[in-house]
Amino acid sequence: MTQSDYPLIEVPKDKRRGLLPMAVILLGFTFFTATMWAGGTLGAAFSFSELLLVILVGNFLLGIYASALAFIAYKSGLNSVLMGRFCFGEIGSKLADFILGFTQIGWYAWGTATLAIVLVKITNIPEAWQTPLMILFGMAFCITAMIGFRGMDILSRVAVPAMLIFILISLYTGLVDVGGISALFGIEPTQSLSFTAAITIVIGTFVSGATQATNWSRFANSGKVAIWATMGAFFLGNGLMVLTGALGTLIYQQADIVDVMLAQGFMVLAVLMLFLNIWTTQDNTIYNFAVAGCNLLRTDKRRVVTIAGAAIGTVMAVFGMYNFLIPFLVLLGTFIPPIGGVIMADFCLRHKGQYPLLANANLPAFNWIGLCSYAIASAAAYTSPMMPPIVGVFVAIVVYGVLSFLSHRQTVTA
Repeated sequence: MTQSDYPLIEVPKDKRRGLLPMAVILLGFTFFTATMWAGGTLGAAFSFSELLLVILVGNFLLGIYASALAFIAYKSGLNSVLMGRFCFGEIGSKLADFILGFTQIGWYAWGTATLAIVLVKITNIPEAWQTPLMILFGMAFCITAMIGFRGMDILSRVAVPAMLIFILISLYTGLVDVGGISALFGIEPTQSLSFTAAITIVIGTFVSGATQATNWSRFANSGKVAIWATMGAFFLGNGLMVLTGALGTLIYQQADIVDVMLAQGFMVLAVLMLFLNIWTTQDNTIYNFAVAGCNLLRTDKRRVVTIAGAAIGTVMAVFGMYNFLIPFLVLLGTFIPPIGGVIMADFCLRHKGQYPLLANANLPAFNWIGLCSYAIASAAAYTSPMMPPIVGVFVAIVVYGVLSFLSHRQTVTA
């Protein structure tokens, strides 16, 4: 595409895409090993009926959140970091750039380390190869992201159907091994976890990705395409990953689909699944970082930022990011959703559902209403005893509305 996928401007109407390319890219994004690991945590803590409820509720809420942002992205042609200029200000938006960019680098580091570590384990090659493999994969996975939407589209059209087939084969085999669906309902949980904590984990697995999925939904050629593609990815796709990890734990005491396939004797499928699963998320993740970085630095050199981000993520992988997944998920589930809440409130309440063209917008350095709303909502989410992601979004919207009303009232009175 021209303009290197438009990192600093609206996507032109004539460059918009239909449902298929949108859906496969977003599904490839949500097909991720870390989500299955989170599902494994849930599988050990709930009965099968409770587990299904957690997965349905958590991923439905995640899908609603992502779809709302996707529709705004379609309407405006902007991604979340560019929307941040409106709701946080020209300089204030750098806060969102940093937070969203950092989380994506964290995922990139985790995915890079995961592939190297698991590949060494399943192929029995010497552990000394782990670090060189991390460096190799860390730099190789950014190639399709450097190409942009077109490169990720081509990869996803091949990888997503293949992964779906592999997962279905594995799930069917697992059900046969355990004795059918009825046997699953008889398995008792071995650990304990509250319902709200479980919902937070489900949402936390991909709430950062949901906030930045606007990088692709802004390419949608209609509101329906944006919503259906996003809901399909985050409700169905992410839900399938959580369910797969949970069932793997229930049946084989292994959350990762690769470990499950190895236990089932599918060595070749396991290796293919490992590569496709990680690659289709890694390129999306580093693309997200590059877009946030371009807005932070006000540069359109997206490919250069992509390479720099891949290098940073690779260094983090080498130095042990692999060991911090669950704390990282909790962090994401607390501090990312309020950004989406502020964007929604700003778009609907202040801009009445229509942003002006970014080039013509006279934006302040800081939008204090947006920044204060984010700070209050983050504090509320952090201290909330129940479902911090939902609390964060709700409080951000309410506080933004109240502060906007008070500001308008003060202006009228003055």
